[in-house]
Amino acid sequence: MTETIAGVSIPDTHLVREATELVRAVTDELLYHHSRRVFLFGALQGQRRGLSPDLELLYVGAMFHDLGLTEKYASTDLRFEVDGANTAARFLTEHGVPADAARKVWLGIALHTTPGVPEFLEPETALVSAGVETDVLGIGYRDLDPGLVAEVTAAHPRPEFKKQILAAFTRGVINRPRTTFGTVNADVLAHFDPSFVREDFVDTILRNEWPE
Repeated sequence: MTETIAGVSIPDTHLVREATELVRAVTDELLYHHSRRVFLFGALQGQRRGLSPDLELLYVGAMFHDLGLTEKYASTDLRFEVDGANTAARFLTEHGVPADAARKVWLGIALHTTPGVPEFLEPETALVSAGVETDVLGIGYRDLDPGLVAEVTAAHPRPEFKKQILAAFTRGVINRPRTTFGTVNADVLAHFDPSFVREDFVDTILRNEWPE
């Protein structure tokens, strides 16, 4: 039976059920509920913007977007966003999803912490970021009907979410600090890891091996 939350129908398909099972198996309540909210808020922001995404693809993008923070799917040398994107692309390919569709999901996850770019891409890519921005940063929060927001958070609560998600980000990147160069995750480590030394873009240019 199709589940509907805040007027958004979660596709009742084999792909969606398998994605949910995978995410449930490797994440805690924090990341599970956050990922479901990202899907719902992304879909609601899409409605507001007049976008019509493939909801199956948007669901996988939302549900897999933070898998790179989990022990099972984290690497030591890639951005956590890329870990999640690679996992999603493999999952979709194994389930027979065409490469061009899987690429939209890959981009949505890989770019979900990169502001100013995803909004210009395909709906399945753009709305992962829109959902993340609403749930984590509050961007677009006031643009949504308060009653719909309340329905989302009733289904997927967010107790102490701000503190908990920052702790999850820290755990997910503290052992690969160089991957945070030029990303918002450098801010996380600057706040929560006393040993962190931020790489400087200007210094990188001035001190590289080119003579001029």
